[in-house]
Amino acid sequence: MENGRRGEGGDYEIHENANEHCPGPQSESAGKSDDCEGCPNQQVCATAPKGPDPDLVAIIERMATVKHKILVLSGKGGVGKSTFSAQLAFALAAMDFQVGLLDIDICGPSIPKMLGLEGQEIHQSNLGWSPVYVESNLGVMSIGFMLPHPDEAVIWRGPRKNGIIKQFLKDVYWGELDFLVVDAPPGTSDEHISIVQFLQATGIDGAIIVTTPQQVSLIDVRKEVSFCKKVGLQVLGVVENMSGLSQIVSNFKFTRATETGDQRDVTEWAIKYLRENAPELLDLVAYSEVFDSSSGGAVKMCSEMGVPFLGKVPLDPQLCKAAEEGRSCFDDKKCGLSASALRRIIDKLVVVANERASSLDNGV
Repeated sequence: MENGRRGEGGDYEIHENANEHCPGPQSESAGKSDDCEGCPNQQVCATAPKGPDPDLVAIIERMATVKHKILVLSGKGGVGKSTFSAQLAFALAAMDFQVGLLDIDICGPSIPKMLGLEGQEIHQSNLGWSPVYVESNLGVMSIGFMLPHPDEAVIWRGPRKNGIIKQFLKDVYWGELDFLVVDAPPGTSDEHISIVQFLQATGIDGAIIVTTPQQVSLIDVRKEVSFCKKVGLQVLGVVENMSGLSQIVSNFKFTRATETGDQRDVTEWAIKYLRENAPELLDLVAYSEVFDSSSGGAVKMCSEMGVPFLGKVPLDPQLCKAAEEGRSCFDDKKCGLSASALRRIIDKLVVVANERASSLDNGV
């Protein structure tokens, strides 16, 4: 169905031209309720077979070989959610886990670029769609691999987006995975409802929510936490990204304002001056707040909403460069400031995931 909306219960799609209070085509009262009078779909709904979505059975079978399923969410775009998802996948793979990264940001699929996989295509086998592999233990799936051109816009209504998400879950052959990381679009829209609905029956660990310190982001993160609580999705923790600009002094560029208000580059002079007169300063880390965190940032928000705080990641230009180049920030020492912060967060996450798995195994 190309066009549609959600039924009263929120767990099925109904026709776009249906009556306002449509009970939904899977309801026992479909086509028979007083709310169905005059609906052009009344006869179809009355005679259609009822029952659970048969695709859910296929999804459950596919996901049976995946130990941990983690959603990465954000209330607002531009907070570094996909960068975090990509680096999380890189880090888990480097820890010798079998990792899958699923990009369900249908309209803005940035994961292929952040994994260095632009221009790759999906292949099919008798087992289903094959992920595109970065390494033998890190596979990726994204609609970005299906676009004829990277500038191609995806202009889809909700039901079609939900359909491709369902297809990713039931048709992609991941094999045995330790972790499936799902990079979701910002907000709480159809994609989020669908992925939670489809995965809940398979056992989903929970969600990581990425934010920045300023209030305009935290306001929307509160809505994201509220969404998770309403749909029964565990919040594994919140990550405060871009938590201040951190960079070694020797990596800065220096400028001086001219009389006309322009900026003149004096980096060479400044570095030479420091090297000759204060070389000990060149290895210092300079820190500056980019966003106002006087209100307490994500730490305070987590305390007020009763969700775990996983840690802070600085705004590190070297991490931004690694994301642009599609590589892991853990491969060299250039991203030392952000890599160490990410490592601490990911180590916490692995412990939390294993503890939850142990609790479930013990019936707790």
